[in-house]
Amino acid sequence: MLPPMRPDERAPFPMEIVGLGRDSVTIQWDDNHVSTWKARDLRLACRCAECIEEMTGKRLLDPAKVPWPLHCEQIELVGNYGLQFVWSDGHGTGIFRLRDLRAMCPCADCRNEAAR
Repeated sequence: MLPPMRPDERAPFPMEIVGLGRDSVTIQWDDNHVSTWKARDLRLACRCAECIEEMTGKRLLDPAKVPWPLHCEQIELVGNYGLQFVWSDGHGTGIFRLRDLRAMCPCADCRNEAAR
């Protein structure tokens, strides 16, 4: 879990999102950084109450039950803080905070920075 944002800290914001009907989701952020995830990896990272037990944090989602291939059928901006995806397996209740998405960027630069 990430620490709370400082009042003077601005959250990242997507300028472009490409992913409908694809097996990957790419976000170009307002600082020109580009993040690309496999759709199935994002689906498995969902932290909604159907996927994670609220009281214990125990994973409820069985990865073996998430089909491959998987694609995104709908993407909605939630307020100015998150994205909600509807996946081809019918799941669509999770909201990904923009800040969390940016922090989980799988690119080599971000992985190297996180490892420091």
